[in-house]
Amino acid sequence: MRITITGKNIEVSDYLNDLVIKKVSKLDKYFPEDTEAHVTLAVERNRHIVEVTIPYTGGIIRGEETSGDMYASIDNVLAKLEKQIMRHRTKLEKSLRAGAFKAPEPVFADSFSADEDEMEEAPRVVKVKRFDIKPMTVEEAMLQLELLGHSFYMFTNGDSGQINVIYKRKDGNFGLIEPE
Repeated sequence: MRITITGKNIEVSDYLNDLVIKKVSKLDKYFPEDTEAHVTLAVERNRHIVEVTIPYTGGIIRGEETSGDMYASIDNVLAKLEKQIMRHRTKLEKSLRAGAFKAPEPVFADSFSADEDEMEEAPRVVKVKRFDIKPMTVEEAMLQLELLGHSFYMFTNGDSGQINVIYKRKDGNFGLIEPE
């Protein structure tokens, strides 16, 4: 696994860099060798934020944790990622490393049995909305998003003719999702 570490408002020390590489590389048992992991360490006020994104064949696994301590944030985000992987293991087994789930115990997450997975009800679609999509600019879509008060808005981009999604980011800015 190749690990890229970036820091926002923080200088990543050699010790912190080595620690992140050591801990994140324990997840490589689930992924093929050429998988990349992107780790972003950030400090905002007194909050230490760790975000880990792992794109793999068939999707992306992402986790983010915030705490008052960078080391606790690192441990928490890795436990969260491993729980996601274990929770969705039947769906992920086809695209992750062969034999990835034959390990006796998870590395970061508390051990949990299949009974716990079966007790949780799987999420399902409970509502379907249909609406006309008219071509508009990104600026018009931003306005619609603000007017509706939603966290995202789907629209046809008037410039490209493709379906796009604009969403409100935690930092107050907007993000745009375009198909490739």
